[in-house]
Amino acid sequence: MTQQFYVSPEQLMKDRADFARKGIARGRSVVVISCADGIALVAENPSPSLHKIGEIYDKIAFAAVGKYNEFESLRQAGVRYADVRGYSYDREDVTARGLASVYAQSLGAVFTAEQKPFEVELAVAEVGPTQAEDHLYRLTFDGSIADEHSFVVMGGQAEKVSAAIGEGWQASLGFADAVRLALKGLTPAQEGDQPPAPLPPGALEVAVLDRVSENSRGTRRAFRRLNDADITALLA
Repeated sequence: MTQQFYVSPEQLMKDRADFARKGIARGRSVVVISCADGIALVAENPSPSLHKIGEIYDKIAFAAVGKYNEFESLRQAGVRYADVRGYSYDREDVTARGLASVYAQSLGAVFTAEQKPFEVELAVAEVGPTQAEDHLYRLTFDGSIADEHSFVVMGGQAEKVSAAIGEGWQASLGFADAVRLALKGLTPAQEGDQPPAPLPPGALEVAVLDRVSENSRGTRRAFRRLNDADITALLA
């Protein structure tokens, strides 16, 4: 009689984690920056229709790296959760913290129970009336959740991009300066003494959560996606 091949739980979890990390690292980076005007979300994404950044609810946005079909299913589930909760209770009861907790439970369940983990990393951002009330949550493939401050960098060369943005981040940044800073971090370094070639607007996906809109209209949707012309004007 054949015996079942045994793998220790520690080794099994380690193999799953390594598999997910490699898949995430192959993707292009996404940057989420809290600034004076609101929250800027910038991704290196040449596709005009397959978005890494999206709106969840009035003041909440979603950004992701990894496999598109996996994080898109999570985004849609988040939209359904927010709509049902806002309709059943009150729109103010839909928060980034509650949404991040739901995502953490889903990712953790898949990581421990399924044969293949999700190859995704998520960021949930909520703009507040003041910068001190902004919320940035980062979720990894195993359901771990972290309350981040100032900015979040995911995917690709995350450590290098994070170091570049950390050197230039200031609380007083406006949207234009925040997008320029993100673009500086996302721009790959050239060999030798050649200056880095900036990414064209067509290779970027940019959206903002506008604090002015949120303050002036209360529950008005603060999310705004920028097209190529908007990005060019913002960077000019």
